[in-house]
Amino acid sequence: MSLQHTLNAIGPLDQKAMAAARARQDTLTKPPGSLGRLEELSVQLAGIQGKEKPQIRHKAVFTLAADHGVAAEGVSAYPQAVTAQMVLNFLRGGAAINVLARQVGARVIVADLGVASPLPQHPQLRSHPVAPGSADLAHGPAMSREQALAAIETGIRLVEGELPQGLDAVATGDMGIANTTPSAAIAAAITGLPVARLAGRGTGIDEARLAHKIAVIEQALAINRPNPADALGVLSKVGGFEIGGLAGVMLAGAAHRLPVVIDGFISGAAALIAAGLCPQAKDYFIASHVSVEPGHRLMLEHLGLKPLMNLDLRLGEGTGAALAFTFVEAAARILSEMATFAEAGVSEAGPNPE
Repeated sequence: MSLQHTLNAIGPLDQKAMAAARARQDTLTKPPGSLGRLEELSVQLAGIQGKEKPQIRHKAVFTLAADHGVAAEGVSAYPQAVTAQMVLNFLRGGAAINVLARQVGARVIVADLGVASPLPQHPQLRSHPVAPGSADLAHGPAMSREQALAAIETGIRLVEGELPQGLDAVATGDMGIANTTPSAAIAAAITGLPVARLAGRGTGIDEARLAHKIAVIEQALAINRPNPADALGVLSKVGGFEIGGLAGVMLAGAAHRLPVVIDGFISGAAALIAAGLCPQAKDYFIASHVSVEPGHRLMLEHLGLKPLMNLDLRLGEGTGAALAFTFVEAAARILSEMATFAEAGVSEAGPNPE
């Protein structure tokens, strides 16, 4: 489906299903509100799926990879070759995301949207490179507007390609050396906040390199002058191919009424792009965690999303989102499997004494 068709397909949450879910929550064998955020999440899931008892069985993490020309500016502690090396690690099943996805019963979809180093053919690799890495955003646009659109529509097609295998929830993940730099640039462009509040240490750079990274991002914003009201333009000016692909995954998830579990800082930047293209899509987003990257909390506040966890994560790959599947599935199971007071023959709370 094209971007425009996908945007047209994103509708509001099902208020009738949400009302039914709230009513059922109030009759389950527990004091009202005693399961906290899980109750709130269950109602959101009901609205997304359009049924009182949502089900989460088939789960997929979309881990998209691409390289970034801005790596040449020395903003990362790791060489660019690590992007391709980690993609191979994903395909072998040896990365953190593979371990955590296995734990929660999710499949991992690994896609190349623009890795600079050649990757061998592999039956599990979705190879859809827009280009062999984006351009250096410190000296001009990271990509053309057409490439930005291609990246987003690739993410949409990836989700649609998984629907026949069964898909009840999607999660987002990333791999790309230096990609915290375009992510911070996107956040600064869209939120209007100072770069120094948004840019962090990424792969663990020292104070001097962090100051340099901030200066590089400020230079990129000054040269490219992204318009915050034009999300596609922001992506093309200072983004990355995997960030665009993840925005497409999020929009496709919303269009197909799937909960979209968002990972950390890079996924947060993609969510800013997706929400810029379709504010309604935010209703389908679930923030898995808040990252150590300082800008991530500010991204989530801008989006109006409340994270489920704070585990001091900063790896990416979709690791936080995979962990959050546990809570998402638990919230759905509470509504569908927990007995009501009437079903269990348990007395409800009496009226408050006057």
